[in-house]
Amino acid sequence: MPRNILFKLIATTAILYGGAMSAEDWPQFRGLNSSGISSSRNLPVKFSHEDKVLWRAKLGDGIGSAVIAGGRVFNTGMTDKEVFTVFCHDAKTGREFWRKNFPTGKLARITPPNSHASSTPAADGKRVYVYFSMLGLVALDAKTGDQVWQHKLPLPAYLMDWGAGASPVVYKDRVYFCQDDDLASYVMALDAKTGKPVWRTAREDMLAGYATPVICTVNNQTDLVVAGSGKLKGYDPETGAERWTCNTLLRTIMTSPVVVGDTIYMAVQSYGDRQRTLKFALLQWLDTNQDGRLERAETPKEFHVKFDRSDTNKDKALDAKEIETAFQHPNNMVGGGNTIQAVRGGGRGDVTRTHVRWNIDNKAPSNLASPLVFNDRLYVVKSGGLSSCFDAANGKTHWDRTRLRAYGDYYASPIAADNKVFITSRNGFVIVLDGGGSELKILAKNDMDEEILATPSIADSRLFFRTRTGIICVSNEAK
Repeated sequence: MPRNILFKLIATTAILYGGAMSAEDWPQFRGLNSSGISSSRNLPVKFSHEDKVLWRAKLGDGIGSAVIAGGRVFNTGMTDKEVFTVFCHDAKTGREFWRKNFPTGKLARITPPNSHASSTPAADGKRVYVYFSMLGLVALDAKTGDQVWQHKLPLPAYLMDWGAGASPVVYKDRVYFCQDDDLASYVMALDAKTGKPVWRTAREDMLAGYATPVICTVNNQTDLVVAGSGKLKGYDPETGAERWTCNTLLRTIMTSPVVVGDTIYMAVQSYGDRQRTLKFALLQWLDTNQDGRLERAETPKEFHVKFDRSDTNKDKALDAKEIETAFQHPNNMVGGGNTIQAVRGGGRGDVTRTHVRWNIDNKAPSNLASPLVFNDRLYVVKSGGLSSCFDAANGKTHWDRTRLRAYGDYYASPIAADNKVFITSRNGFVIVLDGGGSELKILAKNDMDEEILATPSIADSRLFFRTRTGIICVSNEAK
């Protein structure tokens, strides 16, 4: 996509997302509509935890990304064992405007390296919207930090104790939130000003997942698009009614869709092959005595009702056949594998046979890092520092699983601006790629000297890295 068209699209999206928004803002996970793209220019190529640092601040433990709106940076962190904190800093100077502490009480189980402060906030210039498992959704005044409203939600439940990590998004005058867990998945809309629920739609055939909703408009039809177990779905953002479904995804969805024009892109890796349904993972994860059955005592208590319903012979143990449908919906027995795909947005009903533009089975995708579509190319990165790039129009390979100069795990998703692609590893290295060519060209390898799981953010020619314990702002403005 030509640069001038891209910038016009970003500006138009900013207007739709809220009147107080700027095209330079980064108001939610991966920026405007979770695209991972900013219109910022003059971004540094070479930097480190000491070089080009404009400011830094301590935040406490967390892996949610920074969001930027109206010249303010919003972050969250665990500042004590049972204290969750929302921070607001000046984007240029790092001066702290305010912080809001929330006592959490006893926290739910999570699996490392997840954090209780894992969700990325959303902001619209007037308010900042935050999700925390023990609090639900909370809206704070962007200028003062005063609480505007709170909407409590059921605690999510995970068979494998992954922990919460869903992030809200704002579109027009509503806050949208999808919570896919292993017990009672749903997507909902709330009034951004009052917090009153507008609608809530059950997603009964979904397993635990972490995809962030995105907006896609095709032929005057605007859909709220959510990826989940086995299916990409489009909902009416006004009513929550399901409009269409595309049955091309895999069992566990932790990556988020990307929308460019009328096309929705997904890149997903789910452990195992297409035959590996949930039961195989549960027997590996929960069957502590390795007898090939799942006993009631081995199952989290939140799932005992589902367990008892499937325990047909009442022996307090589920065999492989009973496990098959105990926790996975019988109409969605999807397995693992790998897929990168492009799906045309819009439509009605089952669009599986009509809307898939291309779909390739390639081992390049990550189970964690979402794809980036930039300059007509789709970028993915996975653990081991393996980078791949495909033609966004047809899925043809530019390069496949080529090593970057940084090994280790990759949780953060790629982002782009200023004709550069930024890829961040868990061990704190930031690889900068040339975003203008069809060959892999590494411009720099930068050491931030701290663990990073959060996807970085970009606004006003500045890069914001949410490290495990704080935030570092990098800019050519730094002296």
